[in-house]
Amino acid sequence: MSSDYAPPDDPLDVIHADHEILIVNKPSGLLSVPGKGPHLADCLIARVQVAFPQALLIHRLDRDTSGVMVFALTRHAQRHIGLQFEKRMTKKTYVARVWGMLDPKKGTVDLPLIVDWENRPLQKVCHETGKSAQTDWRVLRNDARESRVRLMPKTGRSHQLRVHMLSLGHPILGDPFYAQGEAREYERLMLHSEELRLRHPDGGEGVKFRAKAPF
Repeated sequence: MSSDYAPPDDPLDVIHADHEILIVNKPSGLLSVPGKGPHLADCLIARVQVAFPQALLIHRLDRDTSGVMVFALTRHAQRHIGLQFEKRMTKKTYVARVWGMLDPKKGTVDLPLIVDWENRPLQKVCHETGKSAQTDWRVLRNDARESRVRLMPKTGRSHQLRVHMLSLGHPILGDPFYAQGEAREYERLMLHSEELRLRHPDGGEGVKFRAKAPF
């Protein structure tokens, strides 16, 4: 990743901002946080902090995934929402385009995941040492070549959606790690965080934020 990092120069796409939280639509190809070395310094949190110096990280999206991310604007909000993520109280919905015709129309993948140490940062299914991971999926439309799916992760493991779709034999299109052949030959990873639901740290009211998939 370090040698070919060329993040997009899209302007910051703010979906919502108030006294506690900031919601941003992250572009594909931009790291959430800095990598190792000055060539990987450009990232979403750095760009956010130019406009919102007090912004604090709560969670991440993979470099190649786009979509809704929440940042805290106070320490209270960071603790409050961080705990919601930890206790799986947040609800995240993704849209993806995957290889081939996915059938049946809906289901759940329940496969434990762990880092593939010899091939980091890749992850793999491992029933002995993997951490519990579950993803609900539903087909929105499909044809013989590809399927458009909605993905609802119940857990938040690294590369979870990418590995779970691969385990079904339907890798996410454009995935530089897990797709092969024609499935890999797309301009970006076809995975987008479409909606995030959480409790607002000021009062606990349920709120939801959405960003339409650009593909």
